[in-house]
Amino acid sequence: MTKEFIAEEFAQLQGRICDRLERIDGLAQFGQDIWEREEGGGGRTRIIQNGGVIEKGGVAFSKVFGPVSDVMKKQLNLDGDDFFATGVSIVLHPSNPHVPIIHMNVRYFELNTGVFWFGGGIDLTPHYIIPAQATQFHQGLKAICDRYNSSFYPKFKEWADDYFYIPHRNETRGIGGIFFDHQDEKSGISKEELFKFCLELGDNFATLYEQQVLQGKNIDVSEQDLKWRNIRRGRYVEFNLVNDRGTKFGLLSGGRTESILMSLPADASWEYQYLPKSDKETVTLASLKKGISYI
Repeated sequence: MTKEFIAEEFAQLQGRICDRLERIDGLAQFGQDIWEREEGGGGRTRIIQNGGVIEKGGVAFSKVFGPVSDVMKKQLNLDGDDFFATGVSIVLHPSNPHVPIIHMNVRYFELNTGVFWFGGGIDLTPHYIIPAQATQFHQGLKAICDRYNSSFYPKFKEWADDYFYIPHRNETRGIGGIFFDHQDEKSGISKEELFKFCLELGDNFATLYEQQVLQGKNIDVSEQDLKWRNIRRGRYVEFNLVNDRGTKFGLLSGGRTESILMSLPADASWEYQYLPKSDKETVTLASLKKGISYI
């Protein structure tokens, strides 16, 4: 199983995900932006906007390679001269505040030394946390993990709680999900099984999100709901720009800025010392904690 094979499979995964999301949205279609990286490689960024469900979303595929820069070596602690990285990354911002923001990525990294690893994750960021929907989401992730290794879900769930965390706010980004990085054959399964795990996570992404969409897309929306949505989007922006290692790696490795920052919403808000205006806002803020079990 070569790195080129993995990249081609990820490119096909991007197409399948976009097809499913267009059906879920029911109105908008993805545009396409094919780009090349001067140092080596390139990608295809697909954006959907102003749809029936999705206000702004992106599904990006990339395959980049080339010399490991001194900055990358220092910041990412890499021991090699050349790298190859490929993956699919998704962020969807819905228009209705009763539908959650969702993120997913799966990726593969290889050095010329022969060192390789897989990484990825999926997490849900509801504007309003509904425990039953959070349970449904986590049960779906656990079912996927358990097909490969029963230790994956508890380990990756805790990893997600720690990763998708905003230290300067002392709150999690949302209800978490799973996160994994630097997974090789020491994980307990083979390279081929790790790759299959990443593909299965990607192919189940749309199903997991559609379950959330169907429960929220037809709920009436007030002006306060929209204000709260944009404040929560502001927290999402803070995490992505300040804390997210994937964003930092993309910029340090010479990735395409427009594609890396596709994760940001069309609109977001920051209000000085905002205080909750309703019980559902209060409950949501109180639930943005590490270690909550939804199963």
